[in-house]
Amino acid sequence: MSDASKKHPASRADYPHHAPIQTRWMDNDVYGHVNNVTYYSYFDTAVNRYLIEAGALDIETSAVIGLVVETSCRYRAPITFPEAVTAGIRVARIGTSSVRYEIGLFRKDEDSACAEGHFIHVYVDRATRRPVPLPEALRAALAPLRASEN
Repeated sequence: MSDASKKHPASRADYPHHAPIQTRWMDNDVYGHVNNVTYYSYFDTAVNRYLIEAGALDIETSAVIGLVVETSCRYRAPITFPEAVTAGIRVARIGTSSVRYEIGLFRKDEDSACAEGHFIHVYVDRATRRPVPLPEALRAALAPLRASEN
């Protein structure tokens, strides 16, 4: 995330794809809001659902899979069950064998992100776990998610 995003939350318009996330009873912690580690589950769910629906990932048979090598999250406002949340998804960088996904979580109809995060997938051969170039089907699926260059 850029230095500017640290000061001002991202807006829905900053993300080219939006996915619904339904909070669950078990997501809340003893303090009455969604526990911090659950946000990472939301990130992972939104991105992988997108990849599956785009035909770029078959969780049982794809020869190439993405392994998470880096994550972060900036919490701006709490989420609580039973809120429905929208995950905004964009791709900030595509390398030879890696992708940086950025995700914003939005409550209700709010335009400002209540959490912003990223994770980096390194794509590897399923059997050897060695990095491989991104398959063309994956590159094609990622193209609509590319962050605009400002």
